[in-house]
Amino acid sequence: MNEKILKGRKSGLPMLILTILLCGVAIAACILGGIQVEKNGSPIILIIGIVLSCVCWIPFCGLKVLRPQEALVLTLFGKYVGTLKGDGFYFVNPFCVSVNPAAKTKLNQSGDVSQINVPAVKNANGTVQTEIVSNKISLKIMTLNNSRQKINDCLGNPIEIGIAVTWRIVDTAKAVFNVDNYKEFLSLQCDSALRNIVRLYPYDVAPNVDTTGDGLADDGSLRGSSDIVAGRIREEIQKRVDEAGIEIIEARITYLAYATEIAAVMLQRQQASAIIDARKMIVDGAVGMVEMALERLSENKVVELDEERKAAMVSNLLVVLCGNHDAQPVVNSGSLY
Repeated sequence: MNEKILKGRKSGLPMLILTILLCGVAIAACILGGIQVEKNGSPIILIIGIVLSCVCWIPFCGLKVLRPQEALVLTLFGKYVGTLKGDGFYFVNPFCVSVNPAAKTKLNQSGDVSQINVPAVKNANGTVQTEIVSNKISLKIMTLNNSRQKINDCLGNPIEIGIAVTWRIVDTAKAVFNVDNYKEFLSLQCDSALRNIVRLYPYDVAPNVDTTGDGLADDGSLRGSSDIVAGRIREEIQKRVDEAGIEIIEARITYLAYATEIAAVMLQRQQASAIIDARKMIVDGAVGMVEMALERLSENKVVELDEERKAAMVSNLLVVLCGNHDAQPVVNSGSLY
């Protein structure tokens, strides 16, 4: 079903004035007819006044007020007649009914979709506050921040991930009639698309993993390729919500971490990897410094060392340069030999 925009309906103010005048005429006819009946006159004017009083309020039902970035989907006896878009004061068929199946569904900025079943809310002071539910559809850019999900990556490691999706409605007819509740539909499709994409990537760079589907191993990961992953999530969600008339503007990863049951182990693994890399760098630097020291001693002829003394010197220098603690040398006051 395609959207049909109702144009030329911004006649709310003239119809409001005419309706008020009609109500005034009905009241005047009732008063005048009552006076004539009391004088044994004809009751026709009184009957006309009563009939007008019964129907003069009906045009009020056709008056609609829309603010910027709002829309109203209208049906007449179950048939879709069109959509009002744009700010203004409109008049439509009084028997038209506005439809919005997601009117009572709130899309929170920091949680899942929650359905409000009871519109009457009792405050702390005991007064009852009734929430007015409007069937107007917002065309503004909105944000869906679903709760964090626990998903296994391509290596089977459980991770927790959360996304924020910015979206808006571009076809009100599809949003209202093609799905039961477009807000809940969007939330569920975001969860499903997120699972499908996350399962293709490892949390961190891993060998022999193909994340692009071209048959070649690459360096893609959830932690290092967040922009690429977010783009694929957005495309996946968009494919699923096209039939609901929803446009996905952007999808971003807001939270990413290992699940609690393996977080400590993975932290130890990362620490061990960092220690190994640091040790490798220290050893490489120490070997370079030892080579430089031996070359400088040999060039400047400071001291002549045989192979045994060179080995002892290299050993001592490596212990000093690669040790975790400061060196505590023993000074020999006697001969070297």
